[in-house]
Amino acid sequence: MSTPPPPLEPLDESWDRALCVVAHPDDLEFGSAAAVARWTGQGKTVAYCMVTSGEAGIDGMAPEESRRVREAEQVASAAVVGVPEVTFLGLPDGVLEYGVPLRAAIAREVRRFRPDIVVTGNFRETWGGRSLNQADHVAVGRAVVDAVRDAGNRWIFADQLVDGLEPWGGVREVWAAGSPESTHGVDTTATFDAGVASLEAHRAYIDGLGWEHFDPQEFLEGFARESGQRLGVTFAAAFEVFPMGFGDYPRGGGP
Repeated sequence: MSTPPPPLEPLDESWDRALCVVAHPDDLEFGSAAAVARWTGQGKTVAYCMVTSGEAGIDGMAPEESRRVREAEQVASAAVVGVPEVTFLGLPDGVLEYGVPLRAAIAREVRRFRPDIVVTGNFRETWGGRSLNQADHVAVGRAVVDAVRDAGNRWIFADQLVDGLEPWGGVREVWAAGSPESTHGVDTTATFDAGVASLEAHRAYIDGLGWEHFDPQEFLEGFARESGQRLGVTFAAAFEVFPMGFGDYPRGGGP
């Protein structure tokens, strides 16, 4: 008999600004959007950053048309959960590589938005068990953690520091949603329906997947209920937490 996963600890929600950085439109909606709705409902400021526009994600639609459709769906989806700002970095969908260019692009957004918390998606090799993660997710998540530290060091990507842009070492933690190593969670019981509506806004993408009889509510409820049991609530979103900084050293720097 397998050992049940340990309980989740409540996330620290004593912050004001969060930047969500993921690979594709729809990545946040497959599990995190209900948490975002909770936070915007608390008066927090949340912005989205899409590294690609998901242009390679619909088999029956040419990439440039898919880019237009998926960007529009993401903006509408974000609005459902109270997010007014969505940035698209325009990097190529499906072939992202972890490395300095990706770190630089994300660090620029961190410096521009100056968040307290950065949210990304699971970047472990799997979703747990044998379910393999997608390469873009792994590359972006790894780059997010490093870019957050880069953003606080004025000697890294120093060419960005023009027109008033300054280093930002104020990110307290990076949260990776849906990680199989999740240790923390947030109660999404009251905002679960908003999360479902946010996913439903990606109608062209969902139709393009060809999943017959796909029910967004049923899909999201399975994961949210499992995480909720670990947190002691009806529905929850689970996150792996990565603290930033080195003890008493300035965040973004080092010894």
